[in-house]
Amino acid sequence: MKLDFQTDRGIGTRANLGVIVLETDETLEPEFARIMDRAGVALYHSRIAMAPEIRPETLMLMEQDLPAAARLLPPSLQFDAIGFGCTSASTVIGSDRVAAAVRVACPGARVTDPLAAILAACTHLGIGRLGFVTPYIPEVSARMRHKIEAAGFAIAGFGSFEEGNDRVVARITPASILQAVGDVAAQAPCDAVFVACTNLRCLDIIAQAEARIGVPVISSNTALAWHMLRLAGVADTPDGLGRLFAAAPRAG
Repeated sequence: MKLDFQTDRGIGTRANLGVIVLETDETLEPEFARIMDRAGVALYHSRIAMAPEIRPETLMLMEQDLPAAARLLPPSLQFDAIGFGCTSASTVIGSDRVAAAVRVACPGARVTDPLAAILAACTHLGIGRLGFVTPYIPEVSARMRHKIEAAGFAIAGFGSFEEGNDRVVARITPASILQAVGDVAAQAPCDAVFVACTNLRCLDIIAQAEARIGVPVISSNTALAWHMLRLAGVADTPDGLGRLFAAAPRAG
């Protein structure tokens, strides 16, 4: 027998979100699953090819693959926001070009990336002086620092694990990241500490790090998730994700 059925609006009654994840990334999806666990919010993933070695030339190659990766998101959906989950590639390619490449496949979509998201987060929190932690080789860290400073934010302290292999980055322990945040914050007074790279496991140490140093701690993943949700009009303030999510918008 043929069965009757009804249809509804699907899972994303509040927002449909898409994120493009590096094939080498082992951290973004598990952390996003926790951050994006909001009623009526649907999150969809696509993957993009990435060489394990994080160098400017390998990062730049992803620009040409972004449209194909975006096309693998469910075509029946109108996405409220799409994120590209690579801080270093966004720095090398440029946020404007990342957005343009994604919109080849998803015209009109709101697009963000971790670099654009951290700049938006700094503005949202009124941050002027930023502590900066990266896992990257010096050339990649320097490019990112330049982009942050060019946007008008001072780097008060800096430290890097200087690891070029993304598979190794995924194995850096949360305890090591917590120590790094404290070490960088101790270099000079800062308004927040930014821990760059979606493959660093930061989510479980953010609250502890904020309690230790007394200022917001923002990771690539929390910045990207926060920005995607806010672009989609989802203003939830969940507990345990750090001061970024708890902060009300600044007046004006």
